[in-house]
Amino acid sequence: MAAHGGAADSYYNKAGAQPQISYAPQAYGNGTGYQGQHQDQAPPEAKYQQAPPNYGQNYQNGGAPVGTSGDGKQTFAQAFKIDKPKWNDLWAGILLILVFCGFTAVSGISLYGYSSTKGFNGGGIYGSSNNFSLNTNTIVLFVFVLCVAFAFSWLYFTMARAFTKQFIWITGILNIAFGVGTAIFYFIEKFYSAAIVFVLFAIFSIICFVSWIPRIPFSVLMLQTCMDVAKTYGHVFLASAIGGIVSVAYGAWFSLTLVAIYVKYEPNSGGSNPACSSGSVGGCSSAKVIGLLVFVTFASYWITEWIKNTLYSTVAGVYGSWYFCSGKPGGMPKGVTRGAFRRSMTYSFGSISFGSLIVALINMLRQAVSIAQQQEAQSGNMFASIAFCVLGCFIGILDWAVQFINRYAFSYIALYGKAYLPAAKDTWRMMKDRGIDALVNDCLIGPVLTMGSTASAFLCSFLAFLYLKFTDPAYNSGGKFTAVIMAYSFLIGLQVAQIFLTPIGSGVDTFFVAAAWDPEVLMREHSDLYGRLIQVYPKVQQMIHA
Repeated sequence: MAAHGGAADSYYNKAGAQPQISYAPQAYGNGTGYQGQHQDQAPPEAKYQQAPPNYGQNYQNGGAPVGTSGDGKQTFAQAFKIDKPKWNDLWAGILLILVFCGFTAVSGISLYGYSSTKGFNGGGIYGSSNNFSLNTNTIVLFVFVLCVAFAFSWLYFTMARAFTKQFIWITGILNIAFGVGTAIFYFIEKFYSAAIVFVLFAIFSIICFVSWIPRIPFSVLMLQTCMDVAKTYGHVFLASAIGGIVSVAYGAWFSLTLVAIYVKYEPNSGGSNPACSSGSVGGCSSAKVIGLLVFVTFASYWITEWIKNTLYSTVAGVYGSWYFCSGKPGGMPKGVTRGAFRRSMTYSFGSISFGSLIVALINMLRQAVSIAQQQEAQSGNMFASIAFCVLGCFIGILDWAVQFINRYAFSYIALYGKAYLPAAKDTWRMMKDRGIDALVNDCLIGPVLTMGSTASAFLCSFLAFLYLKFTDPAYNSGGKFTAVIMAYSFLIGLQVAQIFLTPIGSGVDTFFVAAAWDPEVLMREHSDLYGRLIQVYPKVQQMIHA
């Protein structure tokens, strides 16, 4: 691999030459595990369902690989061949399609009800006769939220590209300042539930940032490596941009549907909601509103998680190809981004849907707890508010654990097309046997990106609060809808940022998975990177049993 340029060079270049690296021999036996020696201790034997990859086997005497196209290039499907291809976890994929169709039907009916009473709901921020439910005023709010989410995510992604060395420092300092400043503002406004959340957020940010400092050099090297690969191979930045645009488009659709459900089905004691009798599906009730909101929220969590994880798997194919193939005579596979995307949409479609479903269920529960916590605080029940806040923390830990497993499982799925549960099991066992789990825990890229996405979510939620405060819509008298609107603004900001930043995390995670499967490739074909890893993180030699 070529020497890394940019911020990492100025950060890591020391006086003097790179240390000489001696590689301990490794022997792979029949793909069932590895046998190597390090400091006279044999690592534990591991048995995996998938053999560590050996790419470039088809090359003969440096010539074109056997079974490839005339230009000597393998395709992604050839480089990462599936022996017995099949559509894994197909039930989850079919269920996702059915849920999407259901969301489309609910959206169509609700939007028809909204369009038939558009004059009643106003044409902008003001002028609505609807004083009992969300209306066009709320749609304008969500437009602002989407714009802020997209702009913040794009700027944050650009900052990662332009200021790689400073990226982690900037993230930590901005999150602390944002948390403290917002908490003070909410205390002044006597919105105590939100103030408590931001106090906890600021304290957590401070603790994290202090603990991060010794691990920043290693994390910066990982980030710089991924950025260098993204600039040279595949279409990583284009994939990120497309993912961000798709997430904003879906966010706009979801926002319109959310408001339309209230417009169409929210009952009014005065009987002045004309949408209740319009269209082919009439009848208003609070139960109908709650049921439809639960469904569209769950559907949106699942759909956006699927978008994010499909993007993740596509980019993982690019980074996996770089790790295993860039040093081979034929180089990177032909059409690697397109090939990885095709696998994500075919053989791995069900597996990605399955993993996304688990996260969607957890996020749905966390959303409900967040709304309940804010409503209890608004009603003055601080004990219940604190209890819900603690429950939300436990759910957040569960979400972190599932997301942690998913990230590495999806990297494996992207390369080998395995079913979700076997991939998750094999990947986790393999990483622990190799010692990569300790290396992963010391890398800050995942936590930093999570903190950046959370900052986007809190910023959007804060914008929603300010919008409701200054426009003071009649439907929100007494803060009736403040908690709901802030929660959904949080959801939009979080999902847009996570999707936009997915390629960065995917690159780092796939590197760890690939290094765990075959660390010899790292030492032999990316020796410059391995030398830099030893410089900033000497324990890497023990962790990968080199």
